[in-house]
Amino acid sequence: MTSYYVYYRVDAARVEAIRIAVRALFDAIERETGVRGSWMRRRDEATTFMEVYEGVADERAFEAVLARESAALGLERKTERFVCA
Repeated sequence: MTSYYVYYRVDAARVEAIRIAVRALFDAIERETGVRGSWMRRRDEATTFMEVYEGVADERAFEAVLARESAALGLERKTERFVCA
């Protein structure tokens, strides 16, 4: 299983709008893949956020949904993938 860590910065004026959009993103991803994400904020920087998706079995399907649904956020995002060692 693979875990995905997606991080990005958000303009302070857009945080609330992004929060709402991320909830919709999580709903769509969960509906289509069964994986529920969590949203975190960097402790020492209020405008850096991370989405965490754990236990992804079908990487191809998950990545397709993630790409499609996250495009609407309009953010430059960095995605990292990790597996258990």
